[in-house]
Amino acid sequence: MLKKYIPSTIFLFLKVYLVVIVIFTLFRVVLFLTELERVGDSSFVHILQAFVMGIRFDIVISSYIMFIPFLVITIFSLFKIPNNYVLNSLKFYIIVLFSFAFSINAADIPYFNYFFSRFSVSAFQWIDSPLFVIKMVFQEPRYWLVIVPLLLLFFGFYKLITRLFLTFKTHPKQVNLYWTIGLSVFFLVLMLAGIRGRIEEKSPIRVGTAYFCNNPFLNQLGLNPNFTLMRSFLDSRKKENQSIALIDDQVAIANVQSYLKITKPNADYPLLRKIDFDTLKPANHNVVLIIMESMSAAKMSRHGNTDKLTPFLDSISHCGYYFENAYTAGIHTMNGIFSTLFSFPALFMQHPMKEASMPKYNGIFSTLKANNYSTIYFTTHDGQFDNVEGFLKANDCERVISKADYPQDKVKTTLGVPDDFMFEFSIPILNKLSQKNKPFVAAFMTASDHGPYFLPEYFKPKNTEIKKQIVEYADFSLNKFINSCSKQEWFENTIFVFIADHGAAMDNLYDMSIDYHHSPLLFYSPSHITEHKTYSNIAGQIDIFPTLMGLLQLPYYNNTLGIDLLRESRDHIFLNADDKYGVINNEWFLIVKNDNTQSLFRYKDKDLHNYSAEKQNIANEMDTYAKSNLQAFQYVKNNNKQAATIPVK
Repeated sequence: MLKKYIPSTIFLFLKVYLVVIVIFTLFRVVLFLTELERVGDSSFVHILQAFVMGIRFDIVISSYIMFIPFLVITIFSLFKIPNNYVLNSLKFYIIVLFSFAFSINAADIPYFNYFFSRFSVSAFQWIDSPLFVIKMVFQEPRYWLVIVPLLLLFFGFYKLITRLFLTFKTHPKQVNLYWTIGLSVFFLVLMLAGIRGRIEEKSPIRVGTAYFCNNPFLNQLGLNPNFTLMRSFLDSRKKENQSIALIDDQVAIANVQSYLKITKPNADYPLLRKIDFDTLKPANHNVVLIIMESMSAAKMSRHGNTDKLTPFLDSISHCGYYFENAYTAGIHTMNGIFSTLFSFPALFMQHPMKEASMPKYNGIFSTLKANNYSTIYFTTHDGQFDNVEGFLKANDCERVISKADYPQDKVKTTLGVPDDFMFEFSIPILNKLSQKNKPFVAAFMTASDHGPYFLPEYFKPKNTEIKKQIVEYADFSLNKFINSCSKQEWFENTIFVFIADHGAAMDNLYDMSIDYHHSPLLFYSPSHITEHKTYSNIAGQIDIFPTLMGLLQLPYYNNTLGIDLLRESRDHIFLNADDKYGVINNEWFLIVKNDNTQSLFRYKDKDLHNYSAEKQNIANEMDTYAKSNLQAFQYVKNNNKQAATIPVK
């Protein structure tokens, strides 16, 4: 039999794995049964996928707990060191840690039933008096319906693990030493893979990995609450996730309400305003939103570049609504994705898409899905990178096309497939969406203008430097895509939006690179935007969603910091670069470092003189504007005010 060739240590831990995975699965079954009404019309295949996904997360937790015991027992066994004391200690180590894990699973069920969210560090925020909570639990009879079975589970688990360890101790198997070493090393590698949860090189398993369908309950069912608790605790301890305190919350809210002309604030959502339009018939246009990797405005001829890198983008920038003074929120791709789709700024090093709680936002996908749009997102590489796939699916993106969907021979680098292949691959998918007799919104994140660079053999650049060649290729890909779209039936009913995730540091005048934030912003639709116009007013990446809704003439609730650039205006826009922030208007550029020192420049003149002392009133006004907006976002984020649940009527 096969087990004769398996060392006793491996055989012992395989049996422990089986026991704990079965117990974790039983908790998942109980949760499933308590939330059965949330399954809706989901298929059996999706239900099965949720349970299989659950085993993946259960293996992560189990591997974390059992890696050290297996390593220690293996070493003691190989060197034949007397290990009764060690064996007993590790047995209790396993029993205690798994019993704690099972307790979290038990607590997670009523927690999820109430909050519709898996157990996390936020569950402890309301426990002001632990003694009070303990008394409340033990004095409530219905809690004993959970406590008694849990105590019986602990007892049964203790007896079963004790028996397994006793069998291991009294009936050791003699297996060839080299065979034992080889299998033990292989098993350790498998356990490390189990801890990582994925074999993809760009990202380990994340909360977002569990989000595989459009049913929010099944997406969360696959999670292990110990994983979400551990992940949320680690995230909360990171310096970059600490809440900012730039200005008093209420002062910030009042200032922002004034900036946004909110005269009658909603009691629950301080940024909320209802947006209506005069038209009785909204335009059900499709939306294609292209977020261009590193496409600084400084790479375009119309902004002074002489290398002819973007002939196509330059040409169509004169064929729609083009905002020549638009700026991105942050310096990372994740900032660009988040701010473009959800109209909130970057907050230093915080990563809103990686939060274990997977917060809901009123953004492009949710708002348009509520208006009967199909929603889809395309990326060239691993969808789990930056937790993008899971976060977007939690925010009403019905489908994410990523590296796993493309033919493997088309994957050329860590960043996946080249831009033009992603666009080519998308056309049949968009055609199918258009056949559903309802509009679609498709967002694309390009990647070719980011190292490692890859140029297809069929593309012949004019420049000799790779960094210029790759910009040419990115522009070539956009041209190829729009040409392909123009041949599709849905093209005439589509609005295209072009924006960078961030720019590139092509200038080096100031402590913050303006070129790293200055981005093309174009709304393009040959059939519907026939008045070609260039706007010089200050615009932000965060303004795309409200402006787009204005073009669609769809009534909605704007619960963001963005404005409709065709109907509203802003005096300044704020930028963020991890440890500093900037504020820019049509004349001045203010930089505020983390020690609160200010620098104020006349950036259009490339003036290096710091005017902050001479123009203190201007610097203070701009600084207050940025601090208020950043703090207002922190406030609504901390208090879960970022997603208004009021339906569009």
